Amino acid sequence: MATFLYELGRLAFRRRHVVALIWVAMLTLAGVGAASAPTAGASSFSIPGTEAQKAFDLLDQRFPGMNADGATARVVFKAPAGEKMADAANKAAVERTVKELGTGSEVTSVTDPFTTRSVSKDGTIAYAQVRYEVSGMELQDASKEALEDAAQRARDGGLTVEIGGDALQTVPHTGTTEIIGIAVAAVVLVITFGSLVSAGLPLLTALVGVGIGVASITALASALDLGTTTSTLAMMIGLAVGIDYALFIVSRYRAELAEGRDREDAAGRATGTAGSAVVFAGLTVVIALVGLAVVNIPMLTKMGVAAAGTVAVAVLIALTMVPALLGYAGAKVRPTGHRARWMGGGRAARKAGAAHGASANNGGGRGASATTPSHGGATAEKPNMGTRWARFVVRRPVMVLLVAVIGLGAAAIPAASLELGLPDDGSQPTSTTQRRAYDLLSEGFGPGSNGPLMVVVDAKSAGDPKAAVKDVSDEVKDMKGVVTVTPATYNKAGDTALITVVTDSKPSSVATEDVVHEIRGAGARIKADSDADVLVTGTTAMNIDVSQKLDDALVPYLVLVVGLAFLLLIVVFRSVLVPLKAALGFLLSVMAALGAVVAVFQWGWLADVVGVEETGPVMSMMPIFMVGVVFGLAMDYEVFLVTRMREAYVHGERPGQAVVTGFRHGARVVTAAAVIMMAVFAGFIGSSESMVKMIGFGLAVAVLFDAFVVRMAIVPAVLALLGDKAWWLPKWLDRALPDVDVEGEGLRTRDGDAKTTQQDEELVRA
Repeated sequence: MATFLYELGRLAFRRRHVVALIWVAMLTLAGVGAASAPTAGASSFSIPGTEAQKAFDLLDQRFPGMNADGATARVVFKAPAGEKMADAANKAAVERTVKELGTGSEVTSVTDPFTTRSVSKDGTIAYAQVRYEVSGMELQDASKEALEDAAQRARDGGLTVEIGGDALQTVPHTGTTEIIGIAVAAVVLVITFGSLVSAGLPLLTALVGVGIGVASITALASALDLGTTTSTLAMMIGLAVGIDYALFIVSRYRAELAEGRDREDAAGRATGTAGSAVVFAGLTVVIALVGLAVVNIPMLTKMGVAAAGTVAVAVLIALTMVPALLGYAGAKVRPTGHRARWMGGGRAARKAGAAHGASANNGGGRGASATTPSHGGATAEKPNMGTRWARFVVRRPVMVLLVAVIGLGAAAIPAASLELGLPDDGSQPTSTTQRRAYDLLSEGFGPGSNGPLMVVVDAKSAGDPKAAVKDVSDEVKDMKGVVTVTPATYNKAGDTALITVVTDSKPSSVATEDVVHEIRGAGARIKADSDADVLVTGTTAMNIDVSQKLDDALVPYLVLVVGLAFLLLIVVFRSVLVPLKAALGFLLSVMAALGAVVAVFQWGWLADVVGVEETGPVMSMMPIFMVGVVFGLAMDYEVFLVTRMREAYVHGERPGQAVVTGFRHGARVVTAAAVIMMAVFAGFIGSSESMVKMIGFGLAVAVLFDAFVVRMAIVPAVLALLGDKAWWLPKWLDRALPDVDVEGEGLRTRDGDAKTTQQDEELVRA
């Protein structure tokens, strides 16, 4: 692979005009497609295989025009102090509002609180329910404005009016912190490279890649039902890995220049070596994202595939566009250590090189070859921070390992009290009308009124449908935790009924979940007695089913993703223990990151700093989402850092010195990449959407733990303890595995052949 990528890098460097033109054309094409594509609505939300989804599908069949998955709005009224809702003026204001709400073009039904008895026992609070024919994300702005205007006119009449439900749902925005994240990335790149041109290359290529990815998603959103939020994850992941991959190649290019190579050859070698690491790192991210399809939640699958596509574009850009832009930059991209060589002079550099060689041999090296590329010119300098840290870890591996593992274990402790759920209006900030409507409903009708259960009775096969429905209603009324059971609503055929059940606990509580399970258990008994199917659905039941589905899929997903990546890393490192260590280290970092998420979003620690206005359960999809995304990103650092160690080991260094060599060349770049990725993810903490905020925080913390604790401390400590055993591979497996040559041994052979040919020519001339 290294040889193929070497030739690709040289070709892109030479034909830079063609390469640049191709990528500009692709960006333009994607942009035109996005601009001309029809506006996408919300992605249709379905959870195949769950009881709640089966009930929704049944309602669509038996109650045509009901639009069970359409948007709803609960308009909650509260009378002025000392007055009742039944007072003439207040009642007239409510009736006017209900009549006005019913005139909307997308409205299918509006309930009158005085007709449906939706007035609290003390008579001070009432609510009307508005149902629409489309989802909240698809609702037209005119319909939302009409809803808000009607509520405002009722407020002008003296009533307190708030609006709950999903009718006012909007596309989340990320705020200015995303821009700050990119700015931080730019500063880190300038500090890392000491050059505006070198720093600008990764940013430019990453923005081009994200532009192509997000524009393509927008162009295909309507045709593939991708929805308006699918591009958020693609932007987040694509921007982070795009900068990192370009950073890896530019850094290696500068190191090759420092070896004295001409620019075209340096671009080829950077693409052949660092580019190989980029390919395999990108593959692990793609595997992790595409693997989300295992959960069988279409929305999650689409998000994963879209983000994986953006990562694939980032890899292709790193392998082609980066070498092309290096060709344009010319001498403006300087070799590693350029400033130090000019300042120190040749003699100082040679003296530093001799000192370095002695220290390498004293440090346990097994006679590293003088021709090893990693030991050339510019690296013969004063040991950098990465080198000093690696030497410390190699000398004290047990102490470093214990401190790191204990620290991550302590951070993971809050994860033991993890509570999962999906956000509802109760998790909204108190400044929103949705949250105030939630609180008013809880005050007047109990917390369960915010998430009533919809019990669907399919009595088509029952001998007496009405008797079967009555049995269901009577049994549910007697259940613990049930406050209200409404009279059954039948379809035209009279063989299917809909019953609304209100519990005495809030929708996201364990008590409500217990009621759902009890109703479903009773349904099994009723099925046996009367042959009637009892299904529980509604937003609350759907959330419970989603949580259960995600929980059930976590272990299979973990086995699939980690298993495939484990096999991939065996091929890359030609070792069994190194991939095993990588997987175990990842589990430590992801558990610690989940602990941090629980501490902030569930317990409320540092909630003000992060901008968490309301604490509550962690989103159900967070564990499986973090497992997938963090594993893919963690392998980026593993591949880039450890391939440098593997390269040094294969070229003759002993295990301890190979660790030091890997850190000398890779620690600075990995550190910069991690800080950049953290900055990009942290930028999404400013989002108005709680899910995006939680994901941004969780990923930023996970990268912090994985890059700086696992990869920078645990990895070198374990490799130092294992020694030669770290690179052990059974002979039969070694023969069976393909030789992908990530460490660039083929390029080294090419050097030897070229040198021999040159010597032969000199002999002939002599």
